[in-house]
Amino acid sequence: MFFGKNSTNVSTAAAGGDTITAIHPDIIGTHILRRLDGATLASTSCASSQLLSLCSDDQLWRSICNSTWPSTTDTRVLRAISAFPSGHRSFYSDSFPSAHHELPRETRSVQKSELISAVDIYFEDRLIYSKVLETETVSNWFLSFPLSLELLDPKEIVPTTLKIEEDSGDCASLAAQHLKLSWILIDPNNGRAVNVASRTAVESRRNWSDGDIQLRFATVVASATRELVQCAVLVNCGGKDGGELHLKEVKMQVEDMEGRTLSGRDSFGILQAAMEGRRRRIDCKREKDIYESFLKKKVQYKEKQQMRERGLDMICIVIGLSIFFSIWIFCFRRYMD
Repeated sequence: MFFGKNSTNVSTAAAGGDTITAIHPDIIGTHILRRLDGATLASTSCASSQLLSLCSDDQLWRSICNSTWPSTTDTRVLRAISAFPSGHRSFYSDSFPSAHHELPRETRSVQKSELISAVDIYFEDRLIYSKVLETETVSNWFLSFPLSLELLDPKEIVPTTLKIEEDSGDCASLAAQHLKLSWILIDPNNGRAVNVASRTAVESRRNWSDGDIQLRFATVVASATRELVQCAVLVNCGGKDGGELHLKEVKMQVEDMEGRTLSGRDSFGILQAAMEGRRRRIDCKREKDIYESFLKKKVQYKEKQQMRERGLDMICIVIGLSIFFSIWIFCFRRYMD
């Protein structure tokens, strides 16, 4: 019997001809389950009632969460996770898969107080930055103004190991290939979380005016009106030729089909719905396909908007001409009389 690619063979031969129930639970928990990743551990829990009990150990899931997202070792995140129904196991099931782009049928009412962001950035599979942000969600400033969560402090930079060479090819593609991040938003009052960043960049481009590289890590979800929006983590990278690429700006925001950044009030509702909604495991290619499909719909939306505006302009012109000729005819008749 195998428990996945990271597991140890615990077949009947390994158990001396008996089933796995003959193995002491401490041996299973210490020498087998701790070798599994989160997805394999979740699958293993479905094998038997004994394994379900062993795989539900919170310390086991805490170790997996801490190794997957180092930011979860922060005391503020630990306090928030303690409010989840099954602790770290619930947090992992919320944060590991991608959010589904459809809204749930029903969303429960929420108590708005704060959002916690647990952010981890990797370059070439090496952790280069980890931080936890707390954002209040009740002030008029948060509710009324466009939501933009800034990760880095002013003038703070995060170095990478990518060298910027003028003739080295597409530096933006290299940055998108090697840079990975997760941005987990946590609602501590309702015990839910969602990872709003795609596992790899869905878009990369270089600004030729200043040489900066802009990467976008985005997931597509639905708003309350059933229109698609994107939860985007935008990364701005800079550096001089011959030097090392560094991160200058990292921020999270929710954008609609017109590219506008939504207010805190609208963004919070969308994020809460994403937390309550379904999850699915998809690969990086599928994430990019979903985003490109969103871009196509965005172009179609703009074209419809332009057609609507042209139609309104035409109506205004016709009405204006009608009023002009009506006045002209009225004045002409008065003059003839």
